[in-house]
Amino acid sequence: MDYSTIRYDVADGIATITLSRPEKMNAFTNRMMAEMIDAFDAIDADDAIRAVIVTGERRAFCAGADLTPDGGGGPFSSDDPVTDLSDARVRDGGGLLTLRIFQCKKPVIGAINGAAVGIGVTMQLPMDMRLASTSARFGFVFARRGIVPEAASSWFLPRLVGQQQALEWCMTGRVFGADEALAGGLVRSVHSPEELMPAAIALAREIIDNTAPVSVALTRAMLWRIPSAPHPMHAHRVDSRAIYTRSRSGDAAEGISSFLEKRAAVYPDRVASDMPEFYPWWDEPGYE
Repeated sequence: MDYSTIRYDVADGIATITLSRPEKMNAFTNRMMAEMIDAFDAIDADDAIRAVIVTGERRAFCAGADLTPDGGGGPFSSDDPVTDLSDARVRDGGGLLTLRIFQCKKPVIGAINGAAVGIGVTMQLPMDMRLASTSARFGFVFARRGIVPEAASSWFLPRLVGQQQALEWCMTGRVFGADEALAGGLVRSVHSPEELMPAAIALAREIIDNTAPVSVALTRAMLWRIPSAPHPMHAHRVDSRAIYTRSRSGDAAEGISSFLEKRAAVYPDRVASDMPEFYPWWDEPGYE
């Protein structure tokens, strides 16, 4: 796919997706959704990529849905009339994106450089860590636009910040700064604008330089998916299978040898080819 709304760069094991509609504060469109999904497909297919950073161009991260899309039509959903709400045309574009990020096998870091409201904030929720610039602003503004939270944020947000904080931010719809986002648990850390990307890169490098990619992929899936299971036995089943299979892997042998020899590890296993047979352990639900 030729990208017109994002920039996609890969360097030193890090893929950087930059939302790139600066004339509209990187406002979200269906084209941007499709391009971001395509980029995440490329990321998962490339074993040379070990981590992802998502950021915005110039002064905004993403100012929400484009309320005046170039192609016309409504900004929030399809204009097609349907009688069956299970029709695929009803599906929320923000949710298609967040579900794809959720399914990613690589760690995803958000570098939130400016305004991030509506889908600009909800698309961040399935990212594993979010770093914010002091100039960042956040807002779950849906109730102030006569709609509701989207992009599966009613699932993601309470898990990240707790039910009370999620309810307050979504019911008031107010826009708040980076310090409140940090205090509420939405972001990991706050940085000056010039230090934001270096901090995000340093975090990505800490993962890349010290960990086994298959272990990270499994850990990401375990920590995102298991906490919603109804009983810890679900975790025990997955833990047991993961420990058993990984302990017999080349990665585990290299992890032990490198530790004993006091050298950097060179892990042989690859995400594209060496995930254990029990992965995935879940059935991906369809849209109904």
